[in-house]
Amino acid sequence: MFHQTLLQIFQKLNKERTISAAYHILKGKRSGQTVQDIGLFQLHQYFGLLPKLPRATFDEAVTLFMQYSWLKVQESGHFYMEKLGLQRAAQTPTFFFDGWHYRGNEHIFFARLSLIVQSLSHQNAAVRSFAPISRDPSIQAWVRSFLQDQYYQKGHLQQLLLEECTQVLRRLPVAEANKQLVLYRLSGYRLPGWTWQQLASGRRETVLDSQLAFIELLHILLNEVQQHTYPLLGQIAEGLKVKILLTDSAQQTAQLYEQGYSIEQIAQIRQLKRSTIEDHFVEIAMYEPNFSIGPFVSFEEAEKIWQASKQYQTKKLKILHEALEDISYFQLKLVLAKGDV
Repeated sequence: MFHQTLLQIFQKLNKERTISAAYHILKGKRSGQTVQDIGLFQLHQYFGLLPKLPRATFDEAVTLFMQYSWLKVQESGHFYMEKLGLQRAAQTPTFFFDGWHYRGNEHIFFARLSLIVQSLSHQNAAVRSFAPISRDPSIQAWVRSFLQDQYYQKGHLQQLLLEECTQVLRRLPVAEANKQLVLYRLSGYRLPGWTWQQLASGRRETVLDSQLAFIELLHILLNEVQQHTYPLLGQIAEGLKVKILLTDSAQQTAQLYEQGYSIEQIAQIRQLKRSTIEDHFVEIAMYEPNFSIGPFVSFEEAEKIWQASKQYQTKKLKILHEALEDISYFQLKLVLAKGDV
């Protein structure tokens, strides 16, 4: 699954970026370049899936792909996919990740759920003291508050939560083997959850593949919970889906722009380089539907950029700037961010 995911990312970035761009996307790097790449190449689902991915693991996969003649990496770090690689990428299944909207928060959801299940299991066994599955103080505090709000001591919460979990799992269009990942990771009274090594061994795959299947399942489950009525699971998932898609810094720039400040004034106020503020504007253009690039790029200039991008079949700024010398890099970025060319 890891290799298939990589192939899909490489296919979208083919000939346009360095090999490291894919690594930064999976890690969830919050740089202007990576955030722009997410939008330009429609890579939202893969963003931040593996924040702890070792570079060595990524490089091993790239080396393997080169040995299979799936892709070639140039000295500059730029790469292109060979025919075999493109064929292989076309054969990969559709994944339902939603990294852009969850950004690792799916693990917070499962940590909450795990501790709730563990707590209720021990309460059912009349055991008041146990080592919590999560040592995170914020998770423990949240679960403690949740249990008290639900009057857990009355004993009805177990059945209600079981019914919701059963209902949501039944509705998910996911293989039963992947649904079991959630169940086997849960812990209860005298019933420890399985380790990733145990799960991967049972599934005859790598730990990384099991973890990706688990993440995909949680994303699908969370979206189901957001779209339909699950009172308990909805509360456990509350606040975990990211609604403000801009980075914090770009958001600050957007607020100043709305107050009437120019790019130069915003750069002075925030004591940042003009180029940094321009990158914020590119990010705003990409993720704020109502933002107009009209004050920065004329319709005629935008049309030239769209035509050049289609003619050269690229979104590489250097190539487009050489073809359109009278148009700035900032203008190129804005148009590419705002319109699908």
